[in-house]
Amino acid sequence: MKRFLITAVLSIVFATSSTAIGNDRKPSFGTFESVTAEIAKPRVLAWLKEVGKSDAATAQKVDAIWKDETRSVLDRVADSLALGDAVAAKLISDARDPQAAAPIVLPDVFKNAKSAAFYRANLGLVYARALANRRVYEEALDTLKQFGADETLDPAAYLFHRAVCEHALQRKPEATKSITRLLEEGSAIAPERYKTVATLILLDMHTWRDKDLGDIARKMDNIERRLEIARGGPETQRQQKEVLNRLDELIKKLENKDKKKKDGDPKEGDPKDGPPKDGNGEDECPDGGKPGPGSKPGNKGDTSPPQAPGQDVFDPTGSSKGTVDPAKFKKMVSEFGRLPPRERERALQELTNGLSPRHREAIEAYFRNLNNPALNRK
Repeated sequence: MKRFLITAVLSIVFATSSTAIGNDRKPSFGTFESVTAEIAKPRVLAWLKEVGKSDAATAQKVDAIWKDETRSVLDRVADSLALGDAVAAKLISDARDPQAAAPIVLPDVFKNAKSAAFYRANLGLVYARALANRRVYEEALDTLKQFGADETLDPAAYLFHRAVCEHALQRKPEATKSITRLLEEGSAIAPERYKTVATLILLDMHTWRDKDLGDIARKMDNIERRLEIARGGPETQRQQKEVLNRLDELIKKLENKDKKKKDGDPKEGDPKDGPPKDGNGEDECPDGGKPGPGSKPGNKGDTSPPQAPGQDVFDPTGSSKGTVDPAKFKKMVSEFGRLPPRERERALQELTNGLSPRHREAIEAYFRNLNNPALNRK
C-alpha cells in the first residue's frame, strides 16, 4: 500500500508540473548507495587519524561506539565526531539540548573550507537533524545548503530533513525537489518512514492555495513556532504584518460582497422586483415566515431593536453575517496585550466567528503570543 501511494504521488507530481522538481535539474536516474557500518567505520577511523586521535584509548572508545548495532550509522558517526573534536562535541550537544537557546547564525566550522569535507558534511547533517527535531528550521536548512547529499554517509537523511525544513518554511518548489530526489535516487536506501512521511508532505503541498485561509493559517503556525523558540524580532514582525495584510484583504473582500448584496446585486435578485412573494402574493420573510405584528418597514418579522448602521454584530454562535471593521481589527492587534483577560477572550471570539476549528486555533495562538515581551530574538 505504501509503495502504491508513493508511486501515485510521484505520477501526479510529474504529470501536473514540470517545474515542480525545478527546471534547473535534468532528470536523474542515478541512485544513492547504502552506506553500512562496515563502510562508515573505516572512514571515521581515517578522519580520526588525520586529526591526531589514533591512540589506543580513542580506538577502544570508537570500537565500543560501533559495536552498538541498535543505533543508526549516523548516530554512531555523530558520537565518533564528538569523540575526536571538541567543537563537534559542543555543537552536537547544544543542538540536541531542548533547553539551549536556538542558534541564530551559521557556525563558522561549516563555512571553513580548510576543514575536511567528510567532517563538515557529516557534522552538518547531524547538527541540522538535531535542529530540525527542535523545529529550528531556518538554521537547519542553512547548514544543509553548505554541502550536498552525496557528501554525507546518509544521503536519505539529508534529503528527508532538508524537505522537512523546506516544507515547514513553505518553500514548496524546493521541498518538492528534495522529496522527488529522495523517492527517486534514495528509494533503495531510505527507510519506509522517510518515504511515507515525504509522500504525505507532497500530498499536503498539492492542496496549498495562495492567499486563502489555509495559507494564512500556515503562516500563523510558523509565527507561533518562531515565538516558541524566542524569535520575536524583525523577521517575525515582518511575517506578522504580512498576515495582517492578508487578513485585511479577506476582510475587504467580505465587505465588498456584503455591500453588493445590500446594494442589490443582480446576482442576488433585482431590488426593483421588491421583496419575494409567497403563493398568495404576500411578502415573505427571509426565514420563510409571514410578517409579524411587531414588524417594521425594512425589517420584516423582526421585533428586536434596529441595529445601528455600520455596527458589527457579535454572535457567539458563529452564524453572524456582519463584517469586521479593518480599522477596529488593527486597533485590536495593537492593543491586545493591554486588554483585560475577559475583553481579550471576547475580542478573539468575535474575530473567529464562523471559522473552522483549525483556523480558529491558529488565530487564537497567534494573538496570545503577539505581545509576549520574552520572545524577542531575531
